[in-house]
Amino acid sequence: MAENSKIEWTDHTFNPWTGCTKVSPACDHCYAEEGSKRAGAKVGKWGPGMPRVRTTPANWAKPIKWDAQAKAEGRRFRVFCASLADVFDNEVDPAWRRNLFKLIAETPNLDWLLLTKRVGNALRMVKEIADLPRPGSHAGDLLAHQWRSGNPPKNVWLGITVCDQKEADRDIPKLLAVPAAKRFLSMEPALGAVDLTKIQWPEKHKVDVLRGGAWDLPGWVHKGFVNHSDMNTIDWVIVGGESGHGARPMHPDWARSLRDQCAEAGVPFLFKQWGEWVPRGPEAWGYPLVEGVPRIRLTDTGENGSDLGAGGDNHVWMQRAGKKAAGRMLDGRTWEGVPS
Repeated sequence: MAENSKIEWTDHTFNPWTGCTKVSPACDHCYAEEGSKRAGAKVGKWGPGMPRVRTTPANWAKPIKWDAQAKAEGRRFRVFCASLADVFDNEVDPAWRRNLFKLIAETPNLDWLLLTKRVGNALRMVKEIADLPRPGSHAGDLLAHQWRSGNPPKNVWLGITVCDQKEADRDIPKLLAVPAAKRFLSMEPALGAVDLTKIQWPEKHKVDVLRGGAWDLPGWVHKGFVNHSDMNTIDWVIVGGESGHGARPMHPDWARSLRDQCAEAGVPFLFKQWGEWVPRGPEAWGYPLVEGVPRIRLTDTGENGSDLGAGGDNHVWMQRAGKKAAGRMLDGRTWEGVPS
């Protein structure tokens, strides 16, 4: 449940518990759910009312060792929490979250990357922990109290999964409302084009969440972009295509657009992978054309351009190569941006 991670954007993964419920189109082909079906009762299951299973004390001890190692080496380790669960899952015992916060407080040399699909629960659950009956001083309670007061832990990066524009418009405003040392987006699997420079805000205007500013604010005489230097913004964008059984292809323009948006705003961009599908022809950047493999003529709206009545434009042929062969080169190079 914890390891030296093969995930490109972290050093370690840590799962305080396992099990979850699908809440997004990004969850459709969840690798963790498939793994849980083969693992029996020793891991948590998927769905409302299904059991979540806390991992072993030995697993919970590993971040303490990582923290000591990071301190000895004079550098920080990034820890992805949780790859097989969700920290802000409604089905999880609040006491478990309290213990996780205690562990975070006790490992100051680790940057904890809390990635959630339930960011709307975050503030409520932080307050819930702060209000738990306490027999005495508890590091998890102190962390929650400080976080609730607008003083977020310096070693917590809060991230959300965003697969398309609908999710971006719905969840990014919620993310930016939560105090955090850093905020990031995991746009994997990317299932559509996303414009982070014009996110739909609840007040019915558009916001550039990379530069910090609003478009056409209500009540303003002069329409256009208004910069807000004190506005919370996104600190990191991770993009990748889907892998595994039933994987959906990612149009190259979706990744390119996000890369270019980040470059213009000076925000670190990391291209994680193509996933199962890679562009054919000149788009492939070294991946050979292969005859006899599945292929799709993908439009920039994510539709199969071969289907009658398909919308979108800018068709590109995608061929199924497998995650390893497809690699993670975008326009001839890797993109490894990470916040300092």
